[in-house]
Amino acid sequence: MNMSPGGTAALVAVRKELLGHVSREPALKLLDADLKHLFASWFNRGFLVLHRIDWGAPAAVLEKLFAYEAVHEIQGWDDLRRRLAPDRRCFGFFHPALPGEPLIFVEVALVEGLAAAVQPLLARDNGDEQAAHQRAASADTAIFYSISNCQDGLRGVSFGNLLIKQVVEELRAELPQLTRFSTLSPVRRFRRWPEKRLAAGEAPDAAVLAALKTEGWWQDAARSEALRDPLLRLCANYLTGAEGPKGSIDPVARFHLSNGARLERVNWLGNVAQRGIEESYGIMVNYLYDPKTIEANHEAFAHDGMVVCSPKVNALIVPAAPPVGIAADGA
Repeated sequence: MNMSPGGTAALVAVRKELLGHVSREPALKLLDADLKHLFASWFNRGFLVLHRIDWGAPAAVLEKLFAYEAVHEIQGWDDLRRRLAPDRRCFGFFHPALPGEPLIFVEVALVEGLAAAVQPLLARDNGDEQAAHQRAASADTAIFYSISNCQDGLRGVSFGNLLIKQVVEELRAELPQLTRFSTLSPVRRFRRWPEKRLAAGEAPDAAVLAALKTEGWWQDAARSEALRDPLLRLCANYLTGAEGPKGSIDPVARFHLSNGARLERVNWLGNVAQRGIEESYGIMVNYLYDPKTIEANHEAFAHDGMVVCSPKVNALIVPAAPPVGIAADGA
C-alpha cells in the first residue's frame, strides 16, 4: 500500500481513525503498534524537507497554518500576516510522500533579549514593514513560540531528534547576528499535577493551591506576588522530575529536552490568556538551544534521563521552606 500513489496518506488517515477506537477496542492496539513502528521508519528526519513559509506561500499552505496552529490560535488573516512579517519566521517540515501536507509548523519571533511572556510576541503592530525589518536586523534572539504537529495520524510518532537544530542552523545562516535560540513554551499538564496530589492528600503545598481557587488571583498584584516563588518552585520540580518519575514529565518538555535543549528559565505569568491560566497558572518556560551543546544535552537526556538546567532553574529546585502568608481569602 505504501508504494501505491497516495498509499502513505491513506495509511496515515487509517491510523487517525484507528486512534479514535483504540480506547474502546483494546485489540486494535496491536494494529496501532504496527502502524506506529512503520511510520517511525517512513517519517525519519532524514526524509523530511524544511521549507520557509512566508506571505507569498501557496494559499493552500497558509490555510493549513490556520487549521493546524495548536498553541496560539490565529485570529484572522491580519494576525497571520503579522506572524509572517519581516521580524518573524515560519517553517514547515514536509515529507515527499505527503505533497503539500505539512507535518510540523515552527513559528519564530526575532527579538532582543530572552522573551518571558507570549502576549507581547502575539501583539499586532501597525503594519510598518520597514520597522519590522529594522527589528529583525537588531534582533539577537530567536524565540520559538509555537511548534504544532499537524497530522493526527502521526500522533506519538517520533520524527527523529534534533529537528529544531535544523531550524537553528537555517536561522544562523540567514541572520548571523543571532546569538541565542530559545523557545517560549507552555507547560500544558502542570496544573493537573499539584491538583492531583491535593486530591490524594499528598500535597504539602495545599495552602498555595487553596489560594489559586480565588477568581482572578493573577490580576491581584499582592496575591500574585505571594504565589510567585512557591509556584515557580513547584513547576521547576515538576519539569525536572525532582518530585516525580521521568515518565510523567510534560510532553512539551520531553520534546525539547530530547531535541537537545537546556531548561533555561521558568517565567511567571508568561501567558495570562484563559488557556494559559487553566493549563499552568500562566507559567511558561524557556528552553535554550545552544548549538555547541545541543547534541551533548540530547545524549544526556536520552541515555540517562538527565534534565540539563541553567543555574537559575537549579536554584528553584533546591528544597524550600513551606510558603508563609498565603491564604485563600488573601489574609
